[in-house]
Amino acid sequence: MYSWICARLAKLSLQIACVGLVLIISCVLYQVFGRYILNDTPTWAEQLALLLVSYVTMLGTAVGVRDAGHIGLESFLVLAPDSVRTKMELLIHIFMIIFGSCMAYYGITLAIGQWDELLPTLGIPDGFRYLPIGLCGILMSLFSLEHIIAQLTNREVEPAWH
Repeated sequence: MYSWICARLAKLSLQIACVGLVLIISCVLYQVFGRYILNDTPTWAEQLALLLVSYVTMLGTAVGVRDAGHIGLESFLVLAPDSVRTKMELLIHIFMIIFGSCMAYYGITLAIGQWDELLPTLGIPDGFRYLPIGLCGILMSLFSLEHIIAQLTNREVEPAWH
């Protein structure tokens, strides 16, 4: 059940990231059109594109952790005996949970601290810039826990893009 929930979260994250990429491209195209065709640069388009980049990046990073696409010591792990490899993989996922928990805590703390400030060109709380950090941390921790459970029960985590 936990793996099913994580798979749905990862798939949803990928879908949101794909929509975000389309929106980023649309914002940039609109900004170029406004600047060079209309001679009236839309000030909000750049700020929105930058905000969307952070959401797309952080969601993609979390899914990369679930799909084991993150940078790791896999070249060394392949050479290690099975017993050492298993322990090292567990240790890597424990460290990812710690790192993700720190990201979640500090990202949410920053978002709350900046919530009363507004992004001038968008008119939304500045805390929206820091929410993806917290969201990524939560997802990374959940997905790393899924890997630990799968490893202890001799199962595989199926990638989100299947």
